[in-house]
Amino acid sequence: MSPVHARKKRTKLVIATAVVAGALITTGVALNANADTAHEPTGADSLSAAPLTLSAGARSTLIQQAQAGTDDTARRIGLGAEEKLVVKDVVKDADGTVHTRYERTYGGLPVLGGDLIVHTAPSGKAEGVTRNTEAAIKVASLTPKIATAKAATQALTAARAAGSESTSADTAPRKVIWAAGGKPVLAYETVVGGLQDDGTPNQLHVITDAATGKKLYEHQAIETGTGKTRYSGTVSLSTVKSGTKYQLKDTSRGGHQTTNLARKESGKGTLFTDADNVWGTGRSSSSSKDQTAAADAAYGAQVTWDFYKKTFGRNGIKNNGKAAYSRVHFSTNYVNAFWDDDCFCMTYGDGEGNTHPLTALDVAGHEMSHGVTSNTAGLEYSGESGGLNEATSDIFGTGVEFFAKNTTDKGDYLIGEKIDINGDGTPLRYMDKPSKDGASADYWSSTVGNKDVHLSSGVANHFFYLLSEGSGAKTINGVKYNSPTADGSKITGIGRAKALKIWYKALTEYMTSTTNYKGARKATLSAAKGLYGSTSTEYKTVAAAWAAVNVK
Repeated sequence: MSPVHARKKRTKLVIATAVVAGALITTGVALNANADTAHEPTGADSLSAAPLTLSAGARSTLIQQAQAGTDDTARRIGLGAEEKLVVKDVVKDADGTVHTRYERTYGGLPVLGGDLIVHTAPSGKAEGVTRNTEAAIKVASLTPKIATAKAATQALTAARAAGSESTSADTAPRKVIWAAGGKPVLAYETVVGGLQDDGTPNQLHVITDAATGKKLYEHQAIETGTGKTRYSGTVSLSTVKSGTKYQLKDTSRGGHQTTNLARKESGKGTLFTDADNVWGTGRSSSSSKDQTAAADAAYGAQVTWDFYKKTFGRNGIKNNGKAAYSRVHFSTNYVNAFWDDDCFCMTYGDGEGNTHPLTALDVAGHEMSHGVTSNTAGLEYSGESGGLNEATSDIFGTGVEFFAKNTTDKGDYLIGEKIDINGDGTPLRYMDKPSKDGASADYWSSTVGNKDVHLSSGVANHFFYLLSEGSGAKTINGVKYNSPTADGSKITGIGRAKALKIWYKALTEYMTSTTNYKGARKATLSAAKGLYGSTSTEYKTVAAAWAAVNVK
């Protein structure tokens, strides 16, 4: 995972994500105590295939029912005797269709890359299975031929190449089945912590063949989101009064808290408190007690929560009604922000001179969306799936910014335009023509997966812009865009609201951990078909927009 800004000594990177292993945010809507469904999302275009808002109890019931039937499900979809299913998540559509996401084990070992989604009609009849791999899970032996020490050494070597100074693995190598690379093999997974070369926490997962000692794969799990804010003006913040002081705690959104790390690099931090309930000054200072960064962070969490809730009916990052928390003033002169699944928290640095906090609204939405991805498709942060992971955060971070309708920070298709990491007023990324940053990909090619994930994300960002707004020159909220197409075609957009619905349904119901661009095309077409029909303008525009970025 890379930081939010660009690692300047290498490439002009982008917004960081920190998904140490996971996700972030939301709030719940209570239903009848015995309800096993829920109400449909509000809005003029409520659709039969749109995901329902499930109460915590309803979602828990569906998960329990699915888990109780895993043996039967495994048999019905043709898994072997050594394979078991573990329910990760359940999504129920308004028409009663259920999409159950499973992890898999083989001989008691986790199968990495073996995740799948079973789609079940309202009648209970299975409609199909979306698999991460079609390969049969079977290995000759569950006994490794290399020692765990060799796997640990290999992982440390890889981590040091990424800047970590760790002298030992955070966790001992564990046996797994590696199924994401073709033929399943017995392997070790080793996790190395410490810090990356720019100060971002490190969580490098290294997969080693347990028979040959060959490194098979590695991915970074840290993905590199009334207050007087620096970036969004004067805003309303939800707080709690405790005694004579107010706490920066939002009980209306799952109990989200904003804490102060005061330049530390670990721990939860101290909850911000204030005597008059006016947070910040609208200007940043180098003080480690500065409230302005806290106000921006709290506002970002608040708006991101509301965006997911009101747009998709999602009850928080994990869709369970429980909030994450936000930490500000991380480290010293740290020019980044990240989401961390381990602490289930969002963390912000203060930038150069400790006076430029990375707490802008689209950064908050971007980083916390890494948490949503981690808790749904789990897109691996490497290769094309890593580019899709980053693009998903750009897409939803953009959605958050438009959703806010904030007059100080109007919605646009620019990423990180407020934080000015480049020092010249330019944004980190451009969705209408990603290559304007000098390095991102406008179109798919067979080598796009070799790029840094913040650069390969350009293909999906461009697709989303074209799907939303179409090709050619236009001005939106005062920003000029001119989006080209690979095949010279002219695209008429279907609108951002529909494009967001399609991407969210694809992410939560049809993408798996190693989905690539070809798979993303298939997933979004499946989503568009479910929402609007296979003969609809929306479906046809999804196909045309992918062709326009050379994904066919």
